[in-house]
Amino acid sequence: MGKLEDMALLVEVVEAGGLAAAGRRMNLSPATMTARLKALEERYQTRLFNRSTRAIALTRAGEEFYHAALRVLEEVAQAESTLTQKEGVLSGSLRISAPSDFGRQYLSPALLDFSHLHPEVRSAVYLSENVVDLIASRLDMSIRFGNLPDSNLVTRYIRPNYRVLVASKRYLESHGLPQHPDELHQHRCLVMEQRGTLMNEWRFERQDAPVTVRVTPAMVCDDGALLRQWVLAGAGIASKSWWDVKRDVEQGRLAVLFPEQFIGFSRHDRRQVGLQFVYPQRRFQPLQVTAFSEFFIQWLENE
Repeated sequence: MGKLEDMALLVEVVEAGGLAAAGRRMNLSPATMTARLKALEERYQTRLFNRSTRAIALTRAGEEFYHAALRVLEEVAQAESTLTQKEGVLSGSLRISAPSDFGRQYLSPALLDFSHLHPEVRSAVYLSENVVDLIASRLDMSIRFGNLPDSNLVTRYIRPNYRVLVASKRYLESHGLPQHPDELHQHRCLVMEQRGTLMNEWRFERQDAPVTVRVTPAMVCDDGALLRQWVLAGAGIASKSWWDVKRDVEQGRLAVLFPEQFIGFSRHDRRQVGLQFVYPQRRFQPLQVTAFSEFFIQWLENE
């Protein structure tokens, strides 16, 4: 193996979480992966991993080599991306994740427009309400609401966003308009479930005192697009990100409840749910990733 292959092998093992998983990605048997890793350590006369029957972890030397290898491989990828671009033509792959409702309403049509301009860029979209591990999933970028706990990720702010309570005009005509947050107990509330946790603690700011209402869900789902579909059908009241329901509110299909009081879920507030790009930690972004980021920001300006 050459030096770049050495670096790529080590990075693959780290990001996959072990030899077997890395071997599956690289279409290599466990025995071949073990032999290649042994040869790599013999070449550098340094133990890079501490191995046990259940786990594999980087040594201190391996940690330093891993971070150095990441920098080198990213610069090589950037150089190759620059060289392989035809004059004025973008190419390469673009792998993106986004929340389901936002992805269907905004990312999908924007990506279609982008692909018409740059047909040689191969794109893949993955929609999920849960925050996806960008490195393990081999994603180039993600679009997310709110701050993420992983400080190793790079973020880029896109637009402001906040959470709102919404219901259809049909539902409100049938069930009445709640005048106080406590009255939500008398209404049909539609609730998201994320990673086994019900998002049913709805928080309000009032002049007398903050109020948190734990609603009893009439219907539960783990997909934001489905939740919005239920609200539009008149099934009840739900908490949604503003961007998910922006068109529905502006076009009169949904009404916003408690617009000056509702903050969001317990322990979250409006300041924490801005719309942003999230990237793996890199010094250089592939040209197609940078190009789509700029394109999407401009595309969203017209929404």
